[in-house]
Amino acid sequence: MPDTPPLPAPAEVPRPVAAGRLSIVVPALDEAATIADTLAALAPLRAAGHELIVVDGGSRDATVERSRPLADRVIEAPRGRARQMNAGAALAHHARLLFLHADTRLPAGAADAVLAALDAGASWGRFDVHIDGRSPWLRVVAALMNLRSRLTGIATGDQAMFVRRDAFEAIGGFPDQPLMEDVELSRRLKRHTRRPACLRARVRTSGRRWDHHGVFRTVWLMWTLRWRYWRGTPADVLARAYR
Repeated sequence: MPDTPPLPAPAEVPRPVAAGRLSIVVPALDEAATIADTLAALAPLRAAGHELIVVDGGSRDATVERSRPLADRVIEAPRGRARQMNAGAALAHHARLLFLHADTRLPAGAADAVLAALDAGASWGRFDVHIDGRSPWLRVVAALMNLRSRLTGIATGDQAMFVRRDAFEAIGGFPDQPLMEDVELSRRLKRHTRRPACLRARVRTSGRRWDHHGVFRTVWLMWTLRWRYWRGTPADVLARAYR
């Protein structure tokens, strides 16, 4: 895989164009079936002046074409969420960044909640999550994810992480790794600043992975991967196991 383009030096980053605005970065890969609905749900935020950047990782479907009318910018970057989100952050105009997975929806009032948390002194944070899917166990899974995150200060990408750009740049952005980039970003932000703002408003994320592989099998896989990562297993090795 090609090397990740480094984050621009501070002098090269566009100056924020307005206070009180977010740059929302959406990494996408082969999301043609749902990307239009995801972006349409963000139209009120664009109308309010928030920026929406879609970063495609080499889709083989119509993701890019369906995104262009519904985003401020649609760019391409090397495949991998970390690389795609770094590429979007490098082009963002605003000083507050929100990273939103393509299969995740923000709750009502999300932008105001993020800005209030950051203006109150937080450098970063995340939302609670609700997982949409067939199994009733997904409510339990989501509740445990939210509790674990609140206790440990570790966030996941499914929780729509947000961060001040100065803090994001100070730690070098997302690490260049194919898995656990959200966990590693959380660790580095905790060392650099403090624990995240844990917003109780819930984003809704797709449970397609859980539905496809089964709830208990997926829980076991994710906890095993996290344990191995904590024990020092390289992220590229874990990524092969994940796939």
